[in-house]
Amino acid sequence: MANHPSAEKRNRQRLVRTRRNRSVVTAVRSVVKKARVALAGGDAKAAGATVAEASRALARAASKGIVHPKAAARTTARIQSALNKLARG
Repeated sequence: MANHPSAEKRNRQRLVRTRRNRSVVTAVRSVVKKARVALAGGDAKAAGATVAEASRALARAASKGIVHPKAAARTTARIQSALNKLARG
């Protein structure tokens, strides 16, 4: 347990940040899952909108430091690649 006022404050800040970040991570996961389900559905037009939404959500989370930038880029690249493959044939 924290013994100094500054350590107690850091702990309070940590709790607030964790709660906020967890909700963002959950939302990003949900959007990415929707995109993957849309890609599995086979409709390129419908999947395109959800992939774009997932890409925006990942970029926003990465810019705020909630998700690692390379993890966001990797996930974006994978769903974009799947969309391109679906659109081609």
